[in-house]
Amino acid sequence: MVAVLDVGKTNVKLSAAEADGAIVETLSVPNPVLPGPPWRHHDLNTLSEWVFETLATLSRRHAFSAFVTSGHGSGGVLTGVDPDASHGVVLPMIDYEQPLPGDIREGYAPLAGSFLDRGSATMHGATHQARQLYWMEQQEPRAFTQARWYLGLPQYWAWRLTGVAASETSFLGAQSHLWNVAERRWAPIVSARGWQSLMPPFTMAWQTLGPIRPELVRRFGLPEGLAVLTGGHDSSLNHYRYHAAGLRDFTVISTGTWIVGFSGSTPIERLDEHRGMTLNSDIFGNRLGGILTMGGREFSHIAGKDPPAGDVPVEVLARVVGERTFAIPSFGDDDGLFPGSAGAGRVVGPSVESAMERKALALLYCALLTVGCLEALGDDRLVVLDGSFSRDPLYAQLVAALLPDRQVRFNLDAYGVAAGAALLAGHETRRHPAPLTLGEPADLTGLKPDLCRYAADWRSLARAAPGKRDEFEHTKGSFHG
Repeated sequence: MVAVLDVGKTNVKLSAAEADGAIVETLSVPNPVLPGPPWRHHDLNTLSEWVFETLATLSRRHAFSAFVTSGHGSGGVLTGVDPDASHGVVLPMIDYEQPLPGDIREGYAPLAGSFLDRGSATMHGATHQARQLYWMEQQEPRAFTQARWYLGLPQYWAWRLTGVAASETSFLGAQSHLWNVAERRWAPIVSARGWQSLMPPFTMAWQTLGPIRPELVRRFGLPEGLAVLTGGHDSSLNHYRYHAAGLRDFTVISTGTWIVGFSGSTPIERLDEHRGMTLNSDIFGNRLGGILTMGGREFSHIAGKDPPAGDVPVEVLARVVGERTFAIPSFGDDDGLFPGSAGAGRVVGPSVESAMERKALALLYCALLTVGCLEALGDDRLVVLDGSFSRDPLYAQLVAALLPDRQVRFNLDAYGVAAGAALLAGHETRRHPAPLTLGEPADLTGLKPDLCRYAADWRSLARAAPGKRDEFEHTKGSFHG
C-alpha cells in the first residue's frame, strides 16, 4: 500500500492506495489560510498536525510501504535547516491567489526572462514561485538571509518527514518561473538574485529520499522505516498515470476549476503564451506542451450557482444549439484562449429560460473550450478526458462529435492525481502496464451537422471584437444563414 498526500489549493487529501493506483480510503481537510502578516499565507502549523496524525490513523488500518506527495504548481516554502523548528518555515507560505503589491509586480517583470525561462505568461495574483521568492526577499530581507532551502510543496512535505531536501523537475516545470524546461537549466533569475544556494540537488519523482525521521515516528506513532518518495506536480502525475498504463502519443485534458491540457508531442514553436499555453515537464524531465483555461469558473458564471444535479438531456442541448444561443468568452478575469477577452463574456442570441438550459449552454461552452485546447496543443489521435466535466456523459460526446478524426476516450475515476502518485512507488519494478479503464462516448449522430455549424459560429464570435459581437446579437441570426 502507498500513502498519498495530495495538496490542493482548496483541500488536502491523504489516501491509502493499492500499488496499481486503486484508491482504498481517502480523508480530507480544507487547506487552511491565515490573513497575515506579512501576507495571506497557508497555515502549515495546523496542517502539519493533521497530516502526521492522519497518516498515523491510516497506518493503523493499512500496511504502507511508501509515502508520496503531489501538489499544485503555485506553492513553495522557504525553510530553515531544522524541519521541526517552526515547522521548518522561515517565512510563511504565500497564498498565490492574493493580489500582488504594485512595487513587487513592477520590480519582478524585467527579471522574469523569456517565455522558455518562465514556461508561461505571467499570471494573476501571486502565482509563480519565483515571484513569491522575490516578494519574500524584498519585504523580509533579514529573514530571507536565514533561509536554507526553497522547496516545492511535495518536496517540503518529503523534507518534513525525512530531513532530506530535494528539487524535482515536474514541479519546477509547472510555471514556477525558476526552471527552463526546454534547456533543462535554472532560469536566469536564479543566478541573478543569488538563489542557487537555496535550491537543493535534483532527484526523480519516484526516488526514495529516506525513511521517516525517528522523532516523528515516536511522537505520532508513524510507521518506522516507511520510504518517502520525492513526489511531483499534480497534473504531471495525472499524466504519468496514463503513461504507466502504456499510452503513448496522447493528449490528456483534465477538468475542474481549470481545464488543463498536456501533450508530449506539442512543438515548442506552437506554444503561445498569450493563449494560455505553457511549457511543462513530465516526471522524466521531458517537455510537455500545456494549456490552461479556467473552465470550471466559466461554467459557474454561465450555469449559475446551483445548476441542476442531473445530466443534461440531449434534447435540451439540441434546443440551445437550434435556437443559436451562444456563451462568448471570457466571463472571469482570465483571458484563457482568447487574448483580451477577460471580463467581456456574455450570452448572445435568444435567452435561455430554464436552469437546465443554462447548464446545457455552460456544458456546451466548456466542450468548445476543450476542443480549442486540443486544437492548440496539436493533433495527437488519442484524446483522454478526465475530471469533473466527464461526470456528465454529454461532455465527452460533444468533444468527440466536434473532433471526428480523433479517438476520444474518457476516464470517470475521480482520483487520477492520487493514482498517478501511487504508481510512482512501483516505477522501477513495474513489468506490465498499470490497469486503466477508459470509456468511449456515445455518438451524437443526429446533432452533428447543426453542432458543427454552431461550433464554427462560436469560434468566429469568440475571436471577434466586442463590437462585432454586438452586431450578431442585434441580428439574432446565424453566420450561416
